[in-house]
Amino acid sequence: MRDHGGNLDAARARFGGTDWIDLSTGINRAPYPLPPLPPEVWTALPTAPAKAALLAAAQAAFGTAAPGMALAGAQAAIQMLPRLGPPGRARVLAPTYNEHAAQLRAAGWQVEEVARLTDLAGADLAVVVNPNNPDGQTHAPADLLALSGAVGRLVVDESFADPVPGLSVAAHAGTDGLTVLRSFGKFWGLAGLRLGFVFADAATIAALEAAAGPWPVSGPALEIGRIALADAPWCAATIARLAAEALRLDALAQGAGWSLVGGTALFRTYATPDAPAALEGLARERIWSRIFPWSPTWLRLGLPGGAAEWGRLSAALAR
Repeated sequence: MRDHGGNLDAARARFGGTDWIDLSTGINRAPYPLPPLPPEVWTALPTAPAKAALLAAAQAAFGTAAPGMALAGAQAAIQMLPRLGPPGRARVLAPTYNEHAAQLRAAGWQVEEVARLTDLAGADLAVVVNPNNPDGQTHAPADLLALSGAVGRLVVDESFADPVPGLSVAAHAGTDGLTVLRSFGKFWGLAGLRLGFVFADAATIAALEAAAGPWPVSGPALEIGRIALADAPWCAATIARLAAEALRLDALAQGAGWSLVGGTALFRTYATPDAPAALEGLARERIWSRIFPWSPTWLRLGLPGGAAEWGRLSAALAR
């Protein structure tokens, strides 16, 4: 099994207790308020008009007119894209979200992990996570668009791009093999809904639709996503709040002697003297964080949700 955040079952098994604050992911802990739903979204199969309405809301929210589709999270697209055609040479800008390389290898691709954007050129398929998880590295849209002409397919995973809309290349999806992934669960804080989007050329979307089957997204997800994506005031207020709270978290970490590696408005990654020891120290206070098997010092924290969680984290970092 690959390591991921959100594994509170492992935290409870190791450290005990039930009153955990899960900061091991980049999921917004002040989520979008669930709207009332009509009964038919639970009792009837999802309809074509409902799917179309959600896609239209997503295209408007992400600033694109490209062909697209909704899936059960961006993860579903990560698993499906490598299997659309014969495998070849893939390059992944790393370190990053570990499912990209893993799913490519599982589909038979020859995968090389590279450290520079320019090293992706020449690949049959290249992957960039922008902003990157876990270091927050970003790449200008102009650089990504230039790269898309130098690879067979460029997959840009924008799962953490909602707080910085200017980074997105979704408007150009479908050109020169550019394929863009978007997450819903992270920024809107409803990861359990399992909703995400892929935008690409019409042929790619048709192939994904054929592979996904007639009902890739549930009726409740279609309705909640449509409403939430169109709520521009909530999005603007959330972007502003996250920006301020990211700086607040940086100040707490600095007070604990940690230094900022990078991050986004949804998570921050810090260099610590000893990441496993830092994780254990927070875990004793029932706060779950994320460390990485390839770094002895990096620790990632999501942002707390609400005054009580901020208070517990502040007290834990002051110890």
